[in-house]
Amino acid sequence: MNFLAHAHLSGKNHEVLFGNFIADAVKGKNFERFEKDIQLGIKLHRMIDSYTDNHPVFRSTLNRIRKDFGKYSGIVVDIYYDHFLAKNWNDYHNDELRHFAKIVYGILKKRYLLLPSRTKRLLPFLITQNWLVGYANLKDLSLVFYGMDRRTGLHSGMSNAVEVLVNNYDDINRDFDEFYPELILYSSRALTDLQLENL
Repeated sequence: MNFLAHAHLSGKNHEVLFGNFIADAVKGKNFERFEKDIQLGIKLHRMIDSYTDNHPVFRSTLNRIRKDFGKYSGIVVDIYYDHFLAKNWNDYHNDELRHFAKIVYGILKKRYLLLPSRTKRLLPFLITQNWLVGYANLKDLSLVFYGMDRRTGLHSGMSNAVEVLVNNYDDINRDFDEFYPELILYSSRALTDLQLENL
């Protein structure tokens, strides 16, 4: 899952959300330098990623597009799933997406000095281009994919990711609709278990 889903699955604790958001930029045991709730968010992120990567529905989506993106397929599917979450946001959250995104950006800016350098470089693009909201429409989604493709030296094929999505739209939408409720349930239980361990 990508930025929006990880934020959505973090519960109401801002430190957990922050940890979940930065987790990809925190390697190995480096998470131990953060305070407990941020560590919890990083652990939750890793558990979500492991659950997702091994889920048969997610793997089915991967297989639909693997010929187009090879080793980058997982990244592409993560963003596809964020698209369907953003597009159908009101099915999963009571707040409007723009309001939720504003809260997330505020949490990250308030803790800017704690951000790993990789996330610091990304944050201005994330906020100025309003990725969390933009995931919902294909025009903004194409800009996100193009920017990511540029960072791979245009080797990933992600500039074509929206076209591939459109060609497989209904199938990937069904995959997401089947998978995401299961992920919500898993994440809620995982977060509760982590919080109990943290007492």
